Amino acid sequence: MRRLHSPRWFLAVATAGLLAAGLAACSSSSSSSGSTSSSQGTTTGKTLVMESSPETSITQAFNPFATTQAAYGMGADGLIYEPLIQFNMVAPPQYYPWLATSYAWSDGGKTITFAIRQGVKWNNGTPLTPDDVAFTFNMLKDNAAVNLDGLKISTVSTSGNSVTLTFPSAQYTNLQAIAGTAIVPKAIWSSVGNPATYQDPNPVGTGPYMLGTFTPQGIILKKNPYYWQAADVQVPSVDFPVYTSNTGALAALFAGQIDWTGNFIPGLQQNFVAKDPAHHGYWEAPGGTNSLMPNLNKWPTNQLAVRQAISLAINRTLLAQEGEAGLEQPVLNATGMPLPTFQAWVGPVANLTNSATANAAAAEQVLTKAGFTKGSNGFFAKNGQTVALTIVDPAAYTDYAQVDELVAQELRAAGIDATFQGLSVNAWNADVADGDFQLTSHWSNSGLTPYNMYDGWLDSSLASGSAATGDYERLSNPTINADLATLAGAADTAAQTQALVPIEQFVANNLPIIPTTTASQWYEYNSQNYTGWPTQQNPYESGQPSGSNNGNTTGTDEVVILHLRPRT
Repeated sequence: MRRLHSPRWFLAVATAGLLAAGLAACSSSSSSSGSTSSSQGTTTGKTLVMESSPETSITQAFNPFATTQAAYGMGADGLIYEPLIQFNMVAPPQYYPWLATSYAWSDGGKTITFAIRQGVKWNNGTPLTPDDVAFTFNMLKDNAAVNLDGLKISTVSTSGNSVTLTFPSAQYTNLQAIAGTAIVPKAIWSSVGNPATYQDPNPVGTGPYMLGTFTPQGIILKKNPYYWQAADVQVPSVDFPVYTSNTGALAALFAGQIDWTGNFIPGLQQNFVAKDPAHHGYWEAPGGTNSLMPNLNKWPTNQLAVRQAISLAINRTLLAQEGEAGLEQPVLNATGMPLPTFQAWVGPVANLTNSATANAAAAEQVLTKAGFTKGSNGFFAKNGQTVALTIVDPAAYTDYAQVDELVAQELRAAGIDATFQGLSVNAWNADVADGDFQLTSHWSNSGLTPYNMYDGWLDSSLASGSAATGDYERLSNPTINADLATLAGAADTAAQTQALVPIEQFVANNLPIIPTTTASQWYEYNSQNYTGWPTQQNPYESGQPSGSNNGNTTGTDEVVILHLRPRT
């Protein structure tokens, strides 16, 4: 299995009252353990059981900026801490005003001002103030280790109920990274020392839940009695049990012990949905693009002709149907754009397409034209070097492993000596970060606009050291960096669409990444106890359970759980 911590949006509601009304109008689903009386309101419901990330061990730590803590991956942080704005990644550019009721850009996108919602309290009963928001962003400004998106904040100031941030360059396309930041209380975090190493064992947030109990076997969150949208909290408590493996998590899901999870599940329809079609559901919304990432500094993937041959040789339809069990779709736009997610931006490059099926003969023609010759062993070579490569990915990412095996077979059929090697997750992460690979399957960033995806693929500043956080293929192109900066300064969809064109054309023509399939936001649910889950027909959120998403340290769990209603 593979987990994608990813992101989404569309203009939603502007006030707390409208938001509450919108949430109340939806329904949702879940299945779990015993009944629990609500500590506020009149609702009596069952504890909702959620699984987002198998963990071998957990500690009582809830720092929303510490990505290696178990609670971060399990999704607990996203129900305790809140952002200024919540974003719907399956319907860009939809958003929900949250701790901020509104925002406004000025100075050509270099300044953003947020109006902070009044009447919000921390779960210890003290009020949220603009000073808390300003403190949070100053903390990010002064501490690179908790500035997870690398925001280049120049100044932070308050005036009445407003907080203003300034930047050295336009930040229109960074709205998600800015407004999706978890807001923390100044009264506590100003005295914690290093915020990156602070454990935060008893978290104080503004979210709908707070820590109830903690044991090595799991985390249980209970209602926050001071929550500002109390009427929408219809789930009395949330249980995050520890599952030490994907196998254990799946067994619990199939046994009806989990309400909400997010995994790649082969045979999903047969093994899960068909067992109880009235209550078992799923939606694997496309949040980004999976691609083959070639190392541009190593032979033979540093050769354009080889990358072109790889793209021609692979059968994207087969990779989607067999490698991804039909749960993801082929990406046939050569720019890598996942559709329909980014349909609003694709117009000028809609004619740049990839083949849905393999064409080994065309791949061989490209290599031959570029001066490669096919040897008696059936593989191409040039200047004495065989076109041989190893595709690496974690063996535990079973969908990627299957995709890579298929790709290796298809490349060998086109005269490229390709093999797949399964690694441990830690070894793969290290190799990708330091550039010690030839070819790997990898997901993209996702976000409100295509900027997040292309920046993650192509921004050379993300791979300037030995521990890359993006640009894993090691592209170093000043023109593309400048084009990305232009895109970041594009204020609306029309301007962004035009700014994207040279970037998209570069990807289609030079193949710094080779698109394969959509990258799903894995999400499965059991509606036995709760209704109101997001679906393709009601796409208010992706449903992928996690405490974080790219550009959003608070994740998407909260929006979903506020839509859930006990089944009657």
